[in-house]
Amino acid sequence: MNTVQVKDKQFALYISEEKLLNRVKEVAEQLNADLAGKNPLFLVVLNGSFVFAADLLRDITIPCEITFVRVASYEGTSSTGEIKQLLGLTQDIKGRTVVIVEDIIDTGFTMKELLHMLEEKNPAEIHITSLLVKPGNLKVDLNIPYRCFDIENDFIVGYGLDYDHEGRNLRHIYQVVE
Repeated sequence: MNTVQVKDKQFALYISEEKLLNRVKEVAEQLNADLAGKNPLFLVVLNGSFVFAADLLRDITIPCEITFVRVASYEGTSSTGEIKQLLGLTQDIKGRTVVIVEDIIDTGFTMKELLHMLEEKNPAEIHITSLLVKPGNLKVDLNIPYRCFDIENDFIVGYGLDYDHEGRNLRHIYQVVE
């Protein structure tokens, strides 16, 4: 499908499933090499990251653990810039290697706040992997070595990303058509 309708908006194909899966595999291989021997804890940020995380973690071959947390900063099509409470982290991460698995980093405010919350729990190190990064929108300095794609400031949907709670189930990523 080259275009899809989600609620009141039309979206055009932006990144195909094949391209997504190939790049996710490359990032997983990089994580496998860089974190070998560390038994990292992959901290998957719900809801949007679930598809990316499933594909990424199927290609992780090193011993690891996986847990899910929830934070929110989006309403409709834009970031609120405020993080809600971190929910779901029950593991002790003191001295651990933690890998945050995020779907998209826009302004970076949510990630910066999440990093602050996690650093208070004294992990050995924290790494960020993100399916998508909007470098033109970043308002804070973040080290994101395990990124799949840099994108422009367009609103997208699919592959776990939603528009007002719909469209997460689409196999490709679509860009809004204005």
